[in-house]
Amino acid sequence: MTTGPLDGIRVIEVGTLISGPFAGRLLGDMGADVVKIEPPGSPDPLRTWGQAEVDGHHFFWTVHARNKKAVTLDLREPKGRALFLDLVERSDVIVENFRPGTLEKWDLGYDVLRERNRGIILVRVSGYGQTGPDSHKAGYASVAEAASGLRHMNGFPGGPPPRLALSLGDSLAGMFAAQGALAALYRRTVTGEGQVVDAALTESCLAVQESTIPDYDVGGVVRGPSGTRLEGIAPSNIYPTADGSWVVIAANQDTVFRRLCSAMGRPELATDARFADHISRGRNQDAIDEIIGAWAAERQPADVIATLSDAGVISGPINTVAEVVTDPQLLSRGMIADHWDERIGRNVKGPGVVPVLSESPGTIRHGGSLAPGQHNDEVYGELLGRSADELDQLRAEGIL
Repeated sequence: MTTGPLDGIRVIEVGTLISGPFAGRLLGDMGADVVKIEPPGSPDPLRTWGQAEVDGHHFFWTVHARNKKAVTLDLREPKGRALFLDLVERSDVIVENFRPGTLEKWDLGYDVLRERNRGIILVRVSGYGQTGPDSHKAGYASVAEAASGLRHMNGFPGGPPPRLALSLGDSLAGMFAAQGALAALYRRTVTGEGQVVDAALTESCLAVQESTIPDYDVGGVVRGPSGTRLEGIAPSNIYPTADGSWVVIAANQDTVFRRLCSAMGRPELATDARFADHISRGRNQDAIDEIIGAWAAERQPADVIATLSDAGVISGPINTVAEVVTDPQLLSRGMIADHWDERIGRNVKGPGVVPVLSESPGTIRHGGSLAPGQHNDEVYGELLGRSADELDQLRAEGIL
C-alpha cells in the first residue's frame, strides 16, 4: 500500500530533541521509512517532554516520533560506525542535528558517507550553520529566535521581548531542512548525486521576517514589537466583544476594508481621507482600531464573526487548544488525528499531516510510543542481514 509520495525513500535520523527529528517526522509523514537512532542507554530526552503526564508518561514523543522505527546504536564505537555505514549504503537521506564537527569526530563526515553511497543526502541542522565564525557553537531555539531578530519583534512596545510558548526556531529549521531534503532528492533524480543540506536555526528564523531587512536597509527602520497588531497594516488586530472575549478582524486590503465599513453600517469610512487606502490606514491605526473596537464591543463574538463572514471580511475567534480540537473545519480535514500510544493503551490526539496532497496524501501509520531499540531486529536483522547471534553479541558489547 502506498503511504505517501516518499514511499520507498529511507531516512536515517540521528540527533535528539526537536529540529532534526522534526524534519524526520515531516519526511515520515509523507511516506518515508524513517529509522530513528538513539544511543544505547541514553534515549532521546524528548521522550520525557510534554506538560501532560499519565502514569509517568509524557506525550511530545507520541506525535514527534510518529511513523518512525526505533533502533539503538553507539556511533562512537567502531562496530557501531560499521553498522551505520551499512545503513547509509541502503538509505537515501541522513538527518542529524549535532553540533557541527560531531560526525567528523566520529569519522562519519559527508566524505565518508559518500564513499559508501554517492547518492546519499546529508541533512544537517545546527544553531548557526556548518560554516562561519559561530558555526562551532551549540544552538537552541530560544537563542536563535533572539539572535536572528525575531524575538525583538515579539511582545508589546516598551516591554521585555517574551519568548513564544513553543520552540518556533526548532520547527522552522526542521521545515526548511525537510524542504532542502526534498529539493536534493529531486536533483538526485537528474544527477544521481547526493549533497549536504545545511539548515541553521538562526537563518530559519531570519527567513520568515518579511520586510524587516529591506526596511532597515533603505529606510533605517528597526521594526520593534507592536503588541496585538502589525505597524502600518490596518485594520488587522484583536477587538473585545460584549462577553469580554476577543476576536480577530483583518481587513487591511482596500476591497475588504470597504466590505467591513458596510458591515458595520459605516460606509462613509471607506472614503474618509484617513482610511481611504492602505497607507492612510497605516498612519491612522489608533483611530480605525477605536472605531472597530467600539462596534465589536456591543456584539457577541459569534455575531461579530457571522456578520463579517457573510460580508466577506476575514475574522475569527482566538481559540484555546480545547476549542481547536473540536473545530469542525480542522476535524473535517483530518487535522486532529489519532496516534495510538501503546504505553497507555489509547489513542492520543495530535496534529494531522500537512500539506494535504490530492493523489498521494501522507499518513500517520503509527504513533511514536516506541521503546528504544524496538526495531533493532527488524532493521539490523532483516535489512542488514545480521544473525540473531550477532545481534545478541552487539547487545552484550553495548553497541546496540
